[in-house]
Amino acid sequence: MTEAAHAVPANWTMAWSRPVGWFLDHVIYRTTITGKGHVPTGGPVIFAANHISFLDGPVMFGAAPRPMHILVKREMFKGILGRVLVASGQLPVDRTGDRAALHRCKDLLDAGRCVGILPEGTRGNGDAADINGGVAWLALQSGAPVVPVAVLGTRVGDEHVDTVPRPRRRLHVSFGPAVTLGRRAGETGRASMDRAAQEIRAAMAVHVQDAVRRSGQPLPGTGEPTDLIAVAGTPADDHH
Repeated sequence: MTEAAHAVPANWTMAWSRPVGWFLDHVIYRTTITGKGHVPTGGPVIFAANHISFLDGPVMFGAAPRPMHILVKREMFKGILGRVLVASGQLPVDRTGDRAALHRCKDLLDAGRCVGILPEGTRGNGDAADINGGVAWLALQSGAPVVPVAVLGTRVGDEHVDTVPRPRRRLHVSFGPAVTLGRRAGETGRASMDRAAQEIRAAMAVHVQDAVRRSGQPLPGTGEPTDLIAVAGTPADDHH
């Protein structure tokens, strides 16, 4: 992975990648998008999406009313794909824990930009039954609102997690009401983290189920997500 992959992406990376995202959602696939009005029109935003397919990030990217930088597992930053990801402003993350990735996200949020995270950590059935703590740390440290995102249809039924959906499949992306979190007087850093993570997880889970009901598109499979990983693990020395 190149040094450029560790740098904070420049603004110009969004200029060409946004149309590509739109093409994916509206030409290759048929994507229904709801809830754009829940996304703040200015200032930093954290988009927190469920995770059922490797297409979730790109589909969310193309559907969002604002450009974002998405955390993508470091293993993807190789060869031509890696150069494309860097050039489109995406951020590599070590799935076993990556303080640097979180701090790059905070720098972007402090600059008023948007960051996308798939806090379930790995592809599962997307019900947000569990999330990693990185998104909670980022929300508390940056003060940015968290917008829960439900992505449905990128994997259906018993399809394997590596399945590539056939072109023209109907996909659904729904943006939920933003959640703003902060520390409470007398609350320890760990207690704040635990509470924030629980509030984000609950908001995601409720929104995903609401999106399932409204769209009629069920989540894939019936089991719980497996092999959950700590994407962008929490920097313990930053707890106060």
